[in-house]
Amino acid sequence: MSSVFFTILGWIVFGLIAGFIARAIVPGKDDIGLLMTIVVGVVGSVVGGFLAGLFTVGLRGFHPTGWIGSIIGAVIVLVIYNQITGRKRRIRS
Repeated sequence: MSSVFFTILGWIVFGLIAGFIARAIVPGKDDIGLLMTIVVGVVGSVVGGFLAGLFTVGLRGFHPTGWIGSIIGAVIVLVIYNQITGRKRRIRS
């Protein structure tokens, strides 16, 4: 198997974990599926890398970041996604 396959598989697993943690942190019920959770995690990693670049060495462009930056980025992406789509549902007590 090629290294490209493993790179893509790594991004999928990384995105799934970061997206899942972001969904656990953001309160309420998310009506997004597995694919959107992966997308939120991957995009969150890039957003986290962008923000880390702004706060550390300066603007270095878009790049992935580590776990903490990815989770923070995924939370930001999820909150923005929920605001734009209005898909967030509150849990009733």
